[in-house]
Amino acid sequence: MLNKTILASALIGLSFSALSGEFKLTSTDINHGDFMPKAQEFNGFGCTGDDKSPQLKWTGAPAGTKSFAVTVHDADAPTGSGWWHWQIINIPASVTELKAGAGDKSGKFKPKASQQIENDYGVAAFGGACPPPGHGAHKYKFTVHALSVEKLELPQNSSGALTGYMINANAIDTATIEALYKRD
Repeated sequence: MLNKTILASALIGLSFSALSGEFKLTSTDINHGDFMPKAQEFNGFGCTGDDKSPQLKWTGAPAGTKSFAVTVHDADAPTGSGWWHWQIINIPASVTELKAGAGDKSGKFKPKASQQIENDYGVAAFGGACPPPGHGAHKYKFTVHALSVEKLELPQNSSGALTGYMINANAIDTATIEALYKRD
């Protein structure tokens, strides 16, 4: 009886959108479980890629979504806390796609009203993959977050950790593509 009660409580706690699996993230440039092309490799730190953010498109946002945030994180980075490659917040709810290159340093291709947070390379832009040589394949989680607020109010020069906290505190649902990259 106790196991049935625990199971029922766990199921009641799940949102309808989490059960239905409607919120989806797709890309024409990267695929879940596949290695990313050189276009998504960083240009620096010994890497020679194009440092270009991939095209990302999402569908099925849950009711109540007022804005989106997109994050790219490498939990395999040998830092103790992973590596933030990109955080872009305050994407209007009417936007459902970021074109390839939207995360460039100029900011001219990002959605109006959105804000790029400084990544762990020290730049408010997309920073491509650049795992240490011989470190094996790293997993890069590209995640779109449906948020319950129109705008995240963050101090200037917010850290990746604070930004991640505020995103997670206001997330209704998420959709992720986990792509891979390695340097031999």
